[in-house]
Amino acid sequence: MHLDKAKIRQSFAAASVTYDGVAALQRSVGSALLAMIDSENMGGTLLDVGCGTGFLTANLVGRLERGTQSLACTTLIALDIALQMLQVTRAKLADRPNVSYICADAERLPLAGKSVDGVCSNLALQWCVNLETVFSDMKRVLKPGGQLVFSTFGPQTLQELKTAWAEVDDFNHVNEFYSESQLRQFLQQAGYAEITIEISIYRPCYASVLALMKELKHIGAHNVMAGRNKNMTGKVQMQQMMAAYERHRDGSFIPATFEVIIVRAS
Repeated sequence: MHLDKAKIRQSFAAASVTYDGVAALQRSVGSALLAMIDSENMGGTLLDVGCGTGFLTANLVGRLERGTQSLACTTLIALDIALQMLQVTRAKLADRPNVSYICADAERLPLAGKSVDGVCSNLALQWCVNLETVFSDMKRVLKPGGQLVFSTFGPQTLQELKTAWAEVDDFNHVNEFYSESQLRQFLQQAGYAEITIEISIYRPCYASVLALMKELKHIGAHNVMAGRNKNMTGKVQMQQMMAAYERHRDGSFIPATFEVIIVRAS
């Protein structure tokens, strides 16, 4: 995949104000990810990679404050590539002294080796170019026996939108996503021995194609591929794409498929 990191940073920075209002899917997936955490073996210092506006971070903090034995976490590190996203999280958790914040790229973790007990990431790693390198770096910062738990999108994601654009031209309008087998291979190559993978399909409905497109923009998840066609989103092309997408309409709504892959590895 050829992703433009500058555009990724800009997209999520711009979406920091609107993100929480439209991120229902991200919260649902985050809740499913939390359920996948092997709580008995994840405590100490946790790293939330791609924390966004802090849904996952806040939930981990909440577990700590409730004093449950299920998550004996003492320190949380929230990391995001977009400073504005990180600032939103910090504002929400301003009264939590056990959280620290780092503005950095997930592909260049500025952490010492064997410094964290667990790494979590909710729907962020699909914005990384080289996941094998990412997984290796996460393995580097994890203490022996440390656990990586993350969610990401699979290749069926936005298949309706991709099919509709394919009827208009031959350019890439929808980001590509790695498959379960590719993720497993990357993890194995990075040295993870115990790998558990769960796949779920989410199909939220929208009143129109435009409503879907607006939501993608408001969460910062619109196309950020390098080398994309500069003229591909002209008015005529957009109208043709919307007409093609309308064939998926079911009554008053159109669906959008999101394939979600949740992984636990150690």
